[in-house]
Amino acid sequence: MKIVNSLRSMKTRHPGCRIVRRKGRIFVINKQNPRFKARQG
Repeated sequence: MKIVNSLRSMKTRHPGCRIVRRKGRIFVINKQNPRFKARQG
């Protein structure tokens, strides 16, 4: 998992990327390709 300053760029890397808010943190999750996981905050 990467910890990134800007998740906007992460979202556009793959069509399966989704941005989710959990417990005040923002995550990028991707079911098809789990190596695109990321967290912010």
